[in-house]
Amino acid sequence: MQQIQGTPFFPGCGRGVIRLGGRGAGSAEVAVVSHRELTTLTTRPAAVIVVDAAPLSHFMIRLLGLGMPAVLITGQQAALLKAGLEVIVDGMSGVIALSKLAGAEAQVPLPEAPQQGKPVLTRDGQAVVLGASVANLQGVTHAMGCGATRISLVRSEYLTPENGGAPDADFYTHALSVLCRAAHPLSVTVRLLDLAADKCPPWVGQISGLVGPLGLQGARLYSIEPVRSVFIAELDALARIAPDHEVSLLIPFLARIEEFYHWRDEIEQFLPLPMAIGAMVETPAAVLAIKDWLAVADFVAIGCNDLMQCLFAADRDLEQVSPLLDPYTPVMFRLFRQIAEEAGQEIDRIRLCGLFPQLSGVLPMLLGLGYRHFSIEPLLIPYLAQSVADCNIPEANGLGAAVCAAADTESVRRLLGLSGSSVWAMASDLG
Repeated sequence: MQQIQGTPFFPGCGRGVIRLGGRGAGSAEVAVVSHRELTTLTTRPAAVIVVDAAPLSHFMIRLLGLGMPAVLITGQQAALLKAGLEVIVDGMSGVIALSKLAGAEAQVPLPEAPQQGKPVLTRDGQAVVLGASVANLQGVTHAMGCGATRISLVRSEYLTPENGGAPDADFYTHALSVLCRAAHPLSVTVRLLDLAADKCPPWVGQISGLVGPLGLQGARLYSIEPVRSVFIAELDALARIAPDHEVSLLIPFLARIEEFYHWRDEIEQFLPLPMAIGAMVETPAAVLAIKDWLAVADFVAIGCNDLMQCLFAADRDLEQVSPLLDPYTPVMFRLFRQIAEEAGQEIDRIRLCGLFPQLSGVLPMLLGLGYRHFSIEPLLIPYLAQSVADCNIPEANGLGAAVCAAADTESVRRLLGLSGSSVWAMASDLG
């Protein structure tokens, strides 16, 4: 082995000796793990190499929040990595190289964080909101230090008592108050409890239908105990903190307008003050009705991760089908062009959430299609702010049109100047 071209996942450079497995990996080691082994990372290695990842899985999303250089490779490439081998991992380019060939570790300067609370301007002066998606107080701290425009998404399902029990109103009141105070003066959007089969705490127990990406999840669980009691507790807490903080709410995993009406009416019964309430849409049928959602909701968040797994009929947490979840297929960009065209002048009320806008080369394309509000991992904000600042919208418009007209994934990757391993593979590679 001299060099492996992997797929970049989190920027930065790390140098260390290969350790097969994550448990106990130290700061002078590079951990080589499967995406399910990421839960064994209790320490902080110099970098992480993930083998045969399911890139859109919740395991991988939590890896982003750790802020370590990370590269994705295939099992075939992993066979070249031997324990004790000293390597340099470049999370920006996706390159893994022998340190003796690479020489001294590359010193990649960190981009300067944008001004906190302010939109980032493109090269031709258009304003772009880079909001932070956070799961806890540490995420808010990162968002403040990295120049977030706002806290666009609090993933409140990750706010849980230390004893693992069901959260009550007092717990939520304290937890949400702490987050809002830490985020001041930024506005905060709290996504209401968003449970699913792959993020289900022990207190939920067994619920029939909580089985996978097409089963019960998000708002579909709000009428079923014990989820309903916790949902009510969170609303109670939000009612308590509303007078003191600038907070808006987001209802997750809505598929039909009637669902939004139902839950908005129930939520408003708890709120002492008017509060903006948004709809999170994550299925093809829902996003294709974007004009209808914009007519009834204060804002709309598109959950790109769940949207992709529904669009491609592939569970985002199963590495066996992860090659089907191809973010560079022209179909993805054509879909987002159609959504943008349907939204028209209301596109500024759409927030794009999930991994898709954070992938190499994608953000300029989305800017070219008209999107201006993104909810992203806080530690990536300086990097994506640089991408925004380098972007000229008329040029992005032209490139976006070319990408939408492309015949296949490889054509898109060539247009975007991307290289990488076969982590984002062709469907035929599934065997």
